[in-house]
Amino acid sequence: MQLSPVLAATGTYPFVRLEEAKRRLAAKGVELIDFGKGDPREETDPLIRRALVESIEPLSSYPLAEGLPELREAVAGWCRRRFGVDVDPETEVIPTYGSKEAIFHLAQVLLDRDSDKTLVLSTEPGYPVYDRGALFAGADVERLPLFEENGFLPDLDGIDEETWSRTAILWINYPNNPTGSVASLEFLERLAALAAEHDFLLAADEAYTELWFDEPPHSALEATDRSHVAVFQTLSKRSSMTGYRSGFVAGSPELIAALRQYRPTVGTAPQEFVQRASVVAWNDEEHVERTREIYRRKREVLLPALAQKGIRVAGSEATMYLWLEVPAGESSEELAARLLEQGLIVSPGTFFGPSGEGYWRLALVPTEAECERAAEILERML
Repeated sequence: MQLSPVLAATGTYPFVRLEEAKRRLAAKGVELIDFGKGDPREETDPLIRRALVESIEPLSSYPLAEGLPELREAVAGWCRRRFGVDVDPETEVIPTYGSKEAIFHLAQVLLDRDSDKTLVLSTEPGYPVYDRGALFAGADVERLPLFEENGFLPDLDGIDEETWSRTAILWINYPNNPTGSVASLEFLERLAALAAEHDFLLAADEAYTELWFDEPPHSALEATDRSHVAVFQTLSKRSSMTGYRSGFVAGSPELIAALRQYRPTVGTAPQEFVQRASVVAWNDEEHVERTREIYRRKREVLLPALAQKGIRVAGSEATMYLWLEVPAGESSEELAARLLEQGLIVSPGTFFGPSGEGYWRLALVPTEAECERAAEILERML
């Protein structure tokens, strides 16, 4: 059977390898504490769960791509309260099946392979789905390295005019996975202006804007000119709703109209009972504040143990992740393998791209008690 060469070239998704290692160790009876995958294990708020149950009707029908009007209104209201921006719920918002599928499909909607603009820029270390979606759409992909000396921001001055002229999409992710760094409003304004000047889409994956510890992060929606800006949001991290698969894209009327045309083809509209639960989630901030406090406590359990062993924290201003420097004399994969044998599952920086070497990531998803046990293991192992 003939397979897509793009599928063969992408190889195994890194976290599939982690799952295989987890099964191997579990079979040996090793007690595992999993800091690898960023899948929240906090309970979804009871108000949200109740709304979902109460919305299940005896008769089921296909959900429409444009989503329920009340969900689009809830999203627009949240954008207004959270970022002080007005988005039109009729023309500038579309619900999505989480954000991952929408991220993957974006290049299918925007890329014209017969044009001169076939380049998709992304950043690394980073989420691999930006690149994979672009490659399956037939795009050229170039990754912009994120270095600590630049605050884990891409070097915009290092991009030449010829590259800008070929760019169809530039992906950013702030607060950033895996580094936990944040972007200033000034940086977002500059990128939005470059997108308008060079006629590309600034695609901002903002899955982690609600997991912060000091100051609330900014959104690309706050840019003065957002004509070439699209923001991808999700309830997965904000509301611990990964399994619900519910998010949205906010962008220009032209982009949203294109997504409305495209998305029925791939059938990725959230179920209506999930949409109605999502209305409750976007309209409530109390459960988000509680979630932030849970992550803060787990973070504060681990930081002293890491500091005691001389492990330097890099970035990590926001998100559910700690981005840590690897001890001298070890690679990130060697460190991850050593900790794995003791039952601690962590992600080597190279899972996210070559610029991730020298770092490792902890996802703060285990319980507070598990974090306390992990701190003891780290003090013994490092």
